[in-house]
Amino acid sequence: MTFLLRQEIATSATTIVVKVGTRVLTRQDGHLDVERIAQLAQQVHRALGTGRKIAVVSSGAVGAGMGRLGMTRRPTDLAHLQAVAAIGQSALVEAYDTALRNHGRHAAQILLTAEDLDHRTRYLNARNTILTLLELGATPIINENDTVSVEELQTTFGDNDRLAAIVTNLIRAPLLVLLSDVDGVYDRHPAEAGARVIPLVSRLDESILALARDTKGGLGKGGMASKLEAARLATTAGENVIIAGGRTPDVLGKILAGEDVGTLFLAQGQTVAARKRWIGFTVQPRGHLVLDAGACRAVRGGGRSLLPIGVIDVVGRFGKGDVVALRDADRAEFARGLTNYSTADIQKIKGLKTGEIAGALGYHPYDEVVHRDNMVITK
Repeated sequence: MTFLLRQEIATSATTIVVKVGTRVLTRQDGHLDVERIAQLAQQVHRALGTGRKIAVVSSGAVGAGMGRLGMTRRPTDLAHLQAVAAIGQSALVEAYDTALRNHGRHAAQILLTAEDLDHRTRYLNARNTILTLLELGATPIINENDTVSVEELQTTFGDNDRLAAIVTNLIRAPLLVLLSDVDGVYDRHPAEAGARVIPLVSRLDESILALARDTKGGLGKGGMASKLEAARLATTAGENVIIAGGRTPDVLGKILAGEDVGTLFLAQGQTVAARKRWIGFTVQPRGHLVLDAGACRAVRGGGRSLLPIGVIDVVGRFGKGDVVALRDADRAEFARGLTNYSTADIQKIKGLKTGEIAGALGYHPYDEVVHRDNMVITK
């Protein structure tokens, strides 16, 4: 049954996003593993030969820069991190381009920041560029723009895992493959005796999230927790995800053949429309609204818009048209949407009936704080 399911998913995945982690692409001494990139390029070439389109989200810029500079430890201050990333990025893309040209293919470098994807017009420009490159038969090599990104470099959250999920939603790729230094999600800590890879996750719930075991140190910034979050972002939008070992010989070929490799996360529900993917899974909320129990039920299960009467608290500073998160009384987020009112206005109308909006504000432009058409259930 699992084999048939994997075959069906592999066959329907005409566009694939492949994310490769730092630990897969670098050797123990910190130098870029050019042979590993050559192997990956060969796998990409074979996949392209079947008519598929492949976009690669690649980590490794800082590690490649460390290798070129002969460094053995990742810098800790921002200036050196950005400088090392700038040096390494050229080495990283050069390695991909050389390896792909050996097969008559072309690499194209795309560097993105969270701000690029938060801005609707720039988001659409990025999508159009990537889709055009895929139409031309080129392989986009996408990375976080570390030389100008600040927060991403200073954390170990695993930003390229999230970036890969965003790119998957951006181009509506049916399959995201996260290639890691582990072979998938294990049913216990991988170091424990008897630990086994979970082949199939039909529902990414708290029991699966609890299995994440991040490893500190080394060159990589991510970990299993960030990969599971990436899987959540992509599967909630209606796409499938596979976490597999990047060092497994011909891992991409085996995945596309439907073989039992890594952990497969099944898409949850119907595919989400492109605009709602941007609202629910790309833009960072400018603030959040806390809803009472009745509003939570109406929004989450009833398919209703959010009215002022259901809002009990407002957090953050935002204006009309910004994305805000919707949270329950325990402060757990379950939806996001475009707000019709600013922070100041919602403070004045929260808890009020629709007919009382004009009395509180002096005008009544909208009945809804967040309209259902501009809302996405995220959890």
